[in-house]
Amino acid sequence: MTLHTALEGTGPRLALLHPVGLHGGFLQPISHRLSNRFQVLRIDLRGHGASPLDPPSLTMAEFADDVHQTLHQAGFAPCAVAGFSFGSMVAQELAIQHPADVSALIALAGPCSWDAQQRAAIAARGTDALAKGMEAVVDATMARWFTPGFRQSRQALEARNTLLQRDPQGWARAWQAISELDTEARLRGLRIPALCVAGECDVSATPEAVRRIAAAIPGARYAALSSAPHMLFIEQPEAVAALIAQFLGELNLPRLD
Repeated sequence: MTLHTALEGTGPRLALLHPVGLHGGFLQPISHRLSNRFQVLRIDLRGHGASPLDPPSLTMAEFADDVHQTLHQAGFAPCAVAGFSFGSMVAQELAIQHPADVSALIALAGPCSWDAQQRAAIAARGTDALAKGMEAVVDATMARWFTPGFRQSRQALEARNTLLQRDPQGWARAWQAISELDTEARLRGLRIPALCVAGECDVSATPEAVRRIAAAIPGARYAALSSAPHMLFIEQPEAVAALIAQFLGELNLPRLD
């Protein structure tokens, strides 16, 4: 599986992974703000953006394997990896399964596990779209993603339109993988710098859920953005980029470009 990528900037390598239903283009404001200090690779995950949907991927490990193969095909490993929501889950799995790929992990607005009741509700987000179309899930998704005052912004409406144009098959496959997420115990074996970032107003990946990641990874840092929702990188791109730049800048990662 070769994933679609976009590259900009010079400096230490940083890969960005997007949320479910969107694509790497939504991370361009973050990439642009970081490209004066880092070489930034935005990746469209399988079934998203310009990356192919088939063959089907139903597990988080498969999504992570796609990223592993793409990083090596691009000559971009090792690199720091920042993942947002679904991208955070894929980034965690990548660091666990392919530790040599990841020099630093930044997990933003995503959990590391679910309880049984949550797993069933999350899987239903995919099956509901298969049965009724993306129109059946888009309003609830927007309510989880954005603060009320931001939902009519250009950026939020662009996200909404992108969701409505999604293939429900790709959406359902991703939510099946999300429903099976379980990295918490395995994160304890990581030995890399890690930053875990939550939005204080996030109802999808609450601050408590993100703190669990930081507690599991030895030496990991935790930060919360004031007034930020789940799509914190869309509503607060400057603050998110500043957190990433500060964290990576302190690590003195080598320039490999």
